Amino acid sequence: SENAVRIQIYCAIITYCLVAIVQHDMKLERSVYEILQILGISLTDKTHLSDLFDKSNFKNVKDRYDSSEPNLFNF
Repeated sequence: SENAVRIQIYCAIITYCLVAIVQHDMKLERSVYEILQILGISLTDKTHLSDLFDKSNFKNVKDRYDSSEPNLFNF
């Protein structure tokens, strides 16, 4: 329905704005897309954002989740 589409658009805009605020406040040198990927990988982790966006820590988190998480595009 029309309301469902509007809600999805508003959610996408709000999510983008929140990520842009985090990017600005933390002075991250990553793209919004990369920040969203990191947040998506670590949704269930109770990790502080400052630790999460540390480059060395992200490699460990990514390796841990990439091995156990099925990927749609890897055959």
